[in-house]
Amino acid sequence: MQLVPDSLAANLIDGRWVEPAAGRVIEVVNPSNLEVIGRVPDRDPSEAALAADAAGRAAPGWAATPAVEREALLMRAADLMERHREALAHLITLEQGKPLAESRGEIDYGVSFVRWYAAEGRRLYGEIVPAQDPAKYQLVFREPVGPTLLASSGNDPFAMITRKGAPALAAGCPLVVKPHRETPFSALAAARLFEAAGLPPGVVNVITTTRSDDACRTLLAHPAVRHITFTGSSAVGRHLGGQAGALMKGMTMELGGHAPFVVHDDADLDLAAGDLLARKFTNAGQTCSCPARMFLHDSIAAPFLERFLAGMEAIVVGDGMDPAVTMGPLQNEGAVEKTRRHLRDALDKGARLLGDGGSSGSGNGGRLPGRRGHFHPPAALIDATSDMLVMHEETFGPVAAFVRFQEEEELFRNVNHPTYGLTAYCYTRDLARAFRTAAAFRCGFVGVNDRRPQGTEVPMGGIGESGLGREGGHWGIEEFTSTKYVSMRV
Repeated sequence: MQLVPDSLAANLIDGRWVEPAAGRVIEVVNPSNLEVIGRVPDRDPSEAALAADAAGRAAPGWAATPAVEREALLMRAADLMERHREALAHLITLEQGKPLAESRGEIDYGVSFVRWYAAEGRRLYGEIVPAQDPAKYQLVFREPVGPTLLASSGNDPFAMITRKGAPALAAGCPLVVKPHRETPFSALAAARLFEAAGLPPGVVNVITTTRSDDACRTLLAHPAVRHITFTGSSAVGRHLGGQAGALMKGMTMELGGHAPFVVHDDADLDLAAGDLLARKFTNAGQTCSCPARMFLHDSIAAPFLERFLAGMEAIVVGDGMDPAVTMGPLQNEGAVEKTRRHLRDALDKGARLLGDGGSSGSGNGGRLPGRRGHFHPPAALIDATSDMLVMHEETFGPVAAFVRFQEEEELFRNVNHPTYGLTAYCYTRDLARAFRTAAAFRCGFVGVNDRRPQGTEVPMGGIGESGLGREGGHWGIEEFTSTKYVSMRV
């Protein structure tokens, strides 16, 4: 099976791979060199209804499929994904730009959710609730909520499909997938592998379009579609959530973040600096859970920054296909311009640039000298203040903003963002201080001396403008179920 752009230039609707109409295509561009890597259909939003029709027809049969059979199908899909790991990783790097090593990690992470939820589907237990009336039995069932719209951002184009799609499929819900227009091939490849594993026609459908808003509106208004799972910006999440809410349809929203990263005076500085470097500059800062505001205790700020800057200066920026590269491009020119705007704003308001700080790209449209592509060097700022864009807007780029604190009370007054609340990080050797800091964070999940608190078996999600619902663990599959209570007098 070939998983290359030329073999994935169609949409999957009701078990058929539908070619684009003449002239109606989306050109997919490699962000490292701005070359077109392939083309996919640019569907008219009205055509999205065909995918919803297919999911609606498939829903009764897929919901009635025994959980052990759904498990076997998903396990076969996971096996196929692992078998094609290298081809899938190349697709991610081609269309999204991240280094190949990161793309391989994304495949492993994404497949772990397919395996987890394949097995979790058989653990959708009901309950028997003791009745006050001895003649009654009170039974509670969990049933699939129905066809689900999966719309995702482009920063993790494969893992978004599997992390969100696997629990829906395991629960018995068919999918209509609308991937990001800039990174569609990973989603189409995942669909090809789900199909090859034996999923029935209509259980997984994928449509690509440049008119995302109209397509999502059409799908949400379709009577068959009962739920939306979305990862992306808070602004788009509010928009889609408003549409879904008006139609009384369920939603799982994993949205923007502005994570604090706290380093106390007793922290292991080597661990903290290494974790911050890895977490901040993964995918060039294009992750919703990457640290955004770094709080350093004043007594350790200098030695911490020395370690951090040494690591930052060792980052190699370039084409993700180059094995020497450790940070790839941003996804598009808008992301480059936003990163540059946040840097300029911070410097104009009194922040100081540390090290080279991205100056090599600041006068060249954010690009590295001699390179095409949407590149921006990593940058670090000290003495950031709350009035700076970088301290309250999501940059989604490789900029680390540092502030210093002296007392816990001062830290706790300033550590939370007024609207975002996705994740937070704390570094300390003191267990009591770790609990105090974790309690002070207002967010959905926390890493204490841990840069990767996410996992298949634990809940991930935010509060406020960072989203609704949870992904991971039994919480993730419950998002795609409804609760039915049956009272039975015998």
